[in-house]
Amino acid sequence: MGLFRRRKVKKTEEKKSIPDGAWMKCDNCGEILYRKEVQNNLYVCTKCGFHFRVSSKVYRALLLDDGKLIEQDSGLEPVDFLKFKDYAAKIKKSTQKTGLKDAIVCGEGKINGIEVEACFMDFGFIGGSMGSVVGEKVKRAIYRARDKNIPLIIVSSSGGARMQEGIISLMQMAKTSAALNLLKTPYISILTNPTTAGVMASYASLGDVIIAEPGALLGFAGPRVIQQTIKQELPPGFQRSEFMLEHGMIDMIVTRHEMKEVVTTLLKHLS
Repeated sequence: MGLFRRRKVKKTEEKKSIPDGAWMKCDNCGEILYRKEVQNNLYVCTKCGFHFRVSSKVYRALLLDDGKLIEQDSGLEPVDFLKFKDYAAKIKKSTQKTGLKDAIVCGEGKINGIEVEACFMDFGFIGGSMGSVVGEKVKRAIYRARDKNIPLIIVSSSGGARMQEGIISLMQMAKTSAALNLLKTPYISILTNPTTAGVMASYASLGDVIIAEPGALLGFAGPRVIQQTIKQELPPGFQRSEFMLEHGMIDMIVTRHEMKEVVTTLLKHLS
């Protein structure tokens, strides 16, 4: 028999558990972050300043006074023209996930008291892809801005044209670009991560002022596709906001914390 007996320690309190989803990892610096703190910081990494992708609802709250948008054309829904495999299922899944009927929300709101027509893309809906509904809603928003003589703001977040709608989706590039040619009021295009392909090749790159968030991926074809095609190493930071600013493709880079005030200043000068 041993001389010492293991003493039973009475538990005075249960170990506190960490709720699921309380922590998140930064995609840029790898830091483990407290989710609530990141949310309070406008979904920007508190360590390195990386801008996480956010929903259209979050950006509306960030940019518009009281986050209030008088939504227009909310009844428009995508149509499976080509009976593309699994397209109907993807639409249903994205609608359940985001609460949206398609990848953009448009309507009227105010930015520091200035009335604007505003559109907010949502990457959560089939990668923010542009199909017939997105193109039509953007066109109608442009026409409303023209008719009401108010500025237009479009916040883009998209992987490009929606392949499930084939040529119909590609037509939206020409349609939105032609509509913008009729607009005589200021148009500010805000590019978030990512803004690529058909959207970048149409209305996203046609703003009177083009603003990008830091580190956003911007361009037509993605870096991987380009590298595989030309069989060459691409420059560091290729197609990121900083690269695009240096090469004259955008006008400025603005953080989320400064976005509303910068847009307000631009609207006052342009109007």
